Amino acid sequence: MKVKLHYLIIAFSLAAAVLVSGEENKPVLTLESAVQSALSRNERAAVADQRIIASDARSMKGRSVFLPTLNLSGSYTRRPYEVTRELDGQEIIIQSLNALAGSVTVNSVLLDFRSFPLYRQLKLENKAEKSNSLESKRGLSFEVCGAFLAALGVEQVLKAAQQRLDYADQNFKASRARYEAQLVSVNDVTRAELEYATAVKGITGAGGDVETARLQLELLLGMKIDGSLDNPEQLLSHAEAPPPGAEQLIPEALDRRQDLQSLRWHARAQHAAASEPAMRWLPSLSINGQYRFTNESGFAGKKTTWSVGLGANWNIFDGFARIADYKERKALAAIADLDLQAALRKVEVEVRSALVTLANQQASLKQATVALDVARKNAVETTELYRQGLTGALQAADANVRLYESEVDFIRERYGLAMAFLNLRLAIGLDPFGNRQTNENIR
Repeated sequence: MKVKLHYLIIAFSLAAAVLVSGEENKPVLTLESAVQSALSRNERAAVADQRIIASDARSMKGRSVFLPTLNLSGSYTRRPYEVTRELDGQEIIIQSLNALAGSVTVNSVLLDFRSFPLYRQLKLENKAEKSNSLESKRGLSFEVCGAFLAALGVEQVLKAAQQRLDYADQNFKASRARYEAQLVSVNDVTRAELEYATAVKGITGAGGDVETARLQLELLLGMKIDGSLDNPEQLLSHAEAPPPGAEQLIPEALDRRQDLQSLRWHARAQHAAASEPAMRWLPSLSINGQYRFTNESGFAGKKTTWSVGLGANWNIFDGFARIADYKERKALAAIADLDLQAALRKVEVEVRSALVTLANQQASLKQATVALDVARKNAVETTELYRQGLTGALQAADANVRLYESEVDFIRERYGLAMAFLNLRLAIGLDPFGNRQTNENIR
């Protein structure tokens, strides 16, 4: 058993050395680079861009009703014989052997009151889609940051587990030496060996957590992560600073949040659509023109002709369809207003909740820092006392466990504080780096 444990120590040491040397030669992935990679590679960001393209196309289609349409047509007819007639001494072709005909037709709507609210609805929905796209990408950025911090956290836990193994190895060697010198009983060796085996198991579990967390991060980034992850010290330091009050942050959040802006545009679009049925009570005017050419002059003796027409349409009665549509769209507009109102109230709750969570995490981190300092000091002192024979293996193992637990708790509280800080930025409409999203592309 002792030989196997010795080989385990050598194996873990060599693996750690290989990992350290390999990481030094590989690029370090920063939080900013991770977010940019996700925005350029993740399918969700691409879907958001494609939705904007589709919305732009719908707006273009809605604008087409105000523009004329041009149609060009032609025909060729082969007949078995030709028909001619003589009129006033002139031969006229009634039916040509090879008949050719062509026409150019122009149609344009001069006035259709329904088109104005419908086009306005499409424009407003286009703005809503652009705001929604910005919010979708912002949400993806925060999700990447969460996965990035989670991966960093489990990597720090793995380092703490390695440190626990080092302490356990030292105590195990010391207990075995003291047992061989007949200074302690075999129980001390067994207890130290048990702590060492538990530390080895902890490394195995932490290593699996690291692999899983990296796979989740790679899924969001859309690429393989070869190097190490850079610790976002600036973000962590900002998270420890006291934030502004809710009275200041809530109005800023209501102004910045693109999801709220999307709901505002959508509500206005629904109100525009609600006015369309009333426009059906008014008549519409259209104009059309046609130019025609043929090689069969007929009795008129003309190979070309043209015409211009003006049309009017007034739907007097439609079976109450416009009234039903008006009631339905008014209800949809009211629903959109209520959705916006509910979202506005929810934002206030989100900001206040994020502030409470951040304050709790800041207090928890301070307590975890103090506990870690005490546990680290206790582990060093207990290890030294054990080497001097002034304490037992049980106390040394207990000090090592307490140190490991304090380090894990400190890591979780520190990165938990960073996540709470990111949740506050998410609630107030900023990106993960404290920048406001611009909507310059919304026209």
